[in-house]
Amino acid sequence: MATATSMELISCLVLLLGLLIRSGYCIDCFKCVSYNGANKACDDPFHNNYSTAILESPCMGGRKGRDGLFPATACIKIAGYYDDTGETITVRGCALDSGTLTTDTELIRMSHCGKFYYDNRYVHGCLQSCSDADACNGSHPKDIESVLLSIALLLLGAAR
Repeated sequence: MATATSMELISCLVLLLGLLIRSGYCIDCFKCVSYNGANKACDDPFHNNYSTAILESPCMGGRKGRDGLFPATACIKIAGYYDDTGETITVRGCALDSGTLTTDTELIRMSHCGKFYYDNRYVHGCLQSCSDADACNGSHPKDIESVLLSIALLLLGAAR
């Protein structure tokens, strides 16, 4: 019966590690604000001219009841006008699901239009969220499993 070499043991550990590690997920989003059309790069119609000036990569957001920033799971856009003055507003950014059970407190779960409270004022408009559509800049998870498998196979080949 043959005994395993240290190189074969390391290869097996790398393979097991690859099975245990889950790939990370992050999303890139445009982040900007425009009041009354003052920031044309942020307003609709939106043109992604390959500018990184307003692109946050990866986009990070706050989570309800937690300190710090976390990788976002969706891009958001708020577009509308203030009820009291009629001034227009467009906000692009990112957010993440805080894990509560209802969609009424999780703004990224469902796009909706109507009146809502923003920046201590009422806005009439729409809030849209996306995580995989064009202009949302979704990134694909890194395929760490295939990288670790390749390393393990190379180590096994070198051990023989």
